[in-house]
Amino acid sequence: MTLSRARRAAWPGRLARILVVAIPLGFLAVAFLYPLSSILLTGLSGEAGALGPFGEVFGKASLRSVAWFTLWQAVVSTILTVVVAMPAAYVFARYDFPGRSLLRAAVTIPFVLPTLVVGSAFLALLGPRGALGIDLSSTIWAILLAHVFYNYAVVVRTVGGLWAHLDPRLTEAARVLGAGRWRAFRTVSLPLLRPAIAAAASIIFLFTFTSFGVILVLGNLEFRTIEVEIWRQTMSFLNLPVAAALSVLQLVAVSLILLAYSRYQQRRAVEQRLAPATARKPQTAREWWMVGGTLTFTALFLGTPLLLLVERSLQVGEGWSTAAYTSLTDTSDSLFVPATEAIANSIGFGLVAMIIALVVGILAATVIAYRQGPVSQWFDLLLMLPLGTSAVTIGFGFLVAFDSPIDLRTSPFLIPLAHSLIAIPFVVRTVVPVMQAIRRRLREAARVLGASPFRAWREIDLPLIARSGLVAAGFAFAISLGEFGATAFLVRPERPTMPIAIFRLLGRPGELNFGRAMALSTILMVLTAASIMIIERFRLGETGEF
Repeated sequence: MTLSRARRAAWPGRLARILVVAIPLGFLAVAFLYPLSSILLTGLSGEAGALGPFGEVFGKASLRSVAWFTLWQAVVSTILTVVVAMPAAYVFARYDFPGRSLLRAAVTIPFVLPTLVVGSAFLALLGPRGALGIDLSSTIWAILLAHVFYNYAVVVRTVGGLWAHLDPRLTEAARVLGAGRWRAFRTVSLPLLRPAIAAAASIIFLFTFTSFGVILVLGNLEFRTIEVEIWRQTMSFLNLPVAAALSVLQLVAVSLILLAYSRYQQRRAVEQRLAPATARKPQTAREWWMVGGTLTFTALFLGTPLLLLVERSLQVGEGWSTAAYTSLTDTSDSLFVPATEAIANSIGFGLVAMIIALVVGILAATVIAYRQGPVSQWFDLLLMLPLGTSAVTIGFGFLVAFDSPIDLRTSPFLIPLAHSLIAIPFVVRTVVPVMQAIRRRLREAARVLGASPFRAWREIDLPLIARSGLVAAGFAFAISLGEFGATAFLVRPERPTMPIAIFRLLGRPGELNFGRAMALSTILMVLTAASIMIIERFRLGETGEF
């Protein structure tokens, strides 16, 4: 073969490698970096001068109080969640009991529920028509309880995942030497668990710092986070410069939080020998009481709001009725379309977002997993940036960026595009560990036997990646179904999604409208729960970070 023929033969491989890098980079440049830069330009181009909007944010007492509330409620929510969920993390990590796998999957369901559904569930429990008979809506207590409910699984899975692999002989040795249970936990287990607790706390803080749906439903605009204020400044006052300044300040705050967490992990990281999972059956009456009590509390705390959601959807008027469900096809209300069309819209947007997230995410994961050195590290960092950016900021960025030279703000394609941007980090974090676990020697052996790079990937990698790809697809679909923050900026009145329809129905008077909101919330809960159950069905053990 001549040199020129060899070069021509190598072109398809080179082109494929270029596309694998170029497609994710191009997507991030258009869908993430361009909108963010547009927000920054909007914030610097107010009528009061380049820094006028920032001066207005710092100068107004009402906006400063929004920032202060955002910070302290996130701190309190994080501490409460870690304290409340630690016993369940211990029980699921250390004990084996009937139905453990199913219950562990069920604990995850609140975390994947749309925040708007979580808000609706607590409204059914603690609202004006609440089952407990006390109205805690528009109070901080309802918000804190909803945040603990939503993030409970983060502690159970993150801390419990490490706890299950700590060698139990370490604490047993401390007990033999005379330490009590609390002292053995404080001096032996707790130091080893600190990295996982810090990881869980950082995730919870991030989610509560950027809380939107829960605050909007339960805070009733009396309590506002920066996210809610960005939405309010945009949709109610059309004050885009101040909304942009708030978005920039929130992005800086989130980046500092992520940086602080990264430095903490670097300083506190310790190598430790992890044992195989050591869950055992409870042996004494005390252990059975502890396991039973923890599981009962978990079932009541997580299950009650969700069951009430279903109960309220079936209780319209004096007795039980399916009127709330049957009226979802009603075309005469001011939702502009039947609520059933919102279900179809959500499923359609979810499928499109899932496909985009899978294509871009798997290509990006390929670069991260198969390339070494700075390219892989920078690619990984760049892809994680959307995870640290709030959905409201992404939606607002789309709104200010895609108005010229062609006004695309009314295009329905922007909604699945925004959803996929939020889902891509989850796809990458699900697929990369599987790709990195595949032995390189298998590919090299296939190449030695004459297989092309594509055929080696198709025959060896693809069958293993396909299963984690299904898990990632489930995540992407569930995320899209419940996404509310970005959609609130981009949706058209005649094409609502389920979360948007729920929010509109909750804002209207009448018992039937409340029942319809509960019915839609129940349908959304069932769809997301089905997605998480499918994810658990195809998950490869603990492989994948989510």
